[in-house]
Amino acid sequence: MFRCSFLAAVGLLLSASALTAQTPTPSPAPAAAESAPPQETMEDPQVGDHWTYEYRDDITGDIKSTFTATITDISESEISLRTNVIANSNYGYASYDHSWNRTINGNWRYSPNDGTGIRAPLAVGKTWSNKSNDSNTTTGAAIKRSVTSKVVAQESVTTRAGTFDTYKIETSFTFQSSKDLTKKAQETWQTWYAPSVDHWVKQTSTVRSDGRVRTKTTSELVEYGRR
Repeated sequence: MFRCSFLAAVGLLLSASALTAQTPTPSPAPAAAESAPPQETMEDPQVGDHWTYEYRDDITGDIKSTFTATITDISESEISLRTNVIANSNYGYASYDHSWNRTINGNWRYSPNDGTGIRAPLAVGKTWSNKSNDSNTTTGAAIKRSVTSKVVAQESVTTRAGTFDTYKIETSFTFQSSKDLTKKAQETWQTWYAPSVDHWVKQTSTVRSDGRVRTKTTSELVEYGRR
């Protein structure tokens, strides 16, 4: 799965059609309502699977970006993802295990992983934890990360991509500088993971340091599909 914990308020587009006056004629029998096409399911990851999200700053209400994550390669131990912001030609690359814990994100390495994935089988009340050492191969920065997660509910969530049955997972992170353990930051996530698309359909993040909120963001799924 993935974090790389993204979004904004979505406007509604309304359209109206003009009615042309005409001589009254008998109304035809109403047509039977067409059933909505079934949603595509993606329980097993495949190359070409993609998810597009809107990323909103919840402090300002601004949409910061729309980005797409696409699977480019799958091995027995790893899933490789390419991410790009819409209208930007640059790409980012990350690697995950099959539980969507990130192991590589650009210049960052997570040993053994960043703990942002799921722990199957999911069930309300289930908890898990993770510790990792994060290192930046370019700057030399090193961070100790502690993660705890809990499945708190099963909920139906509707986004522009559709309505999904999800597990709501609450995750808490603590980050410490490896060079100065007194420097700490905390982050909390609420993630709504949908097994039918093997990804999260909504995620909120709040980052605090020195006891103060620094950022609050939300990302929501707006489109997804298979190659």
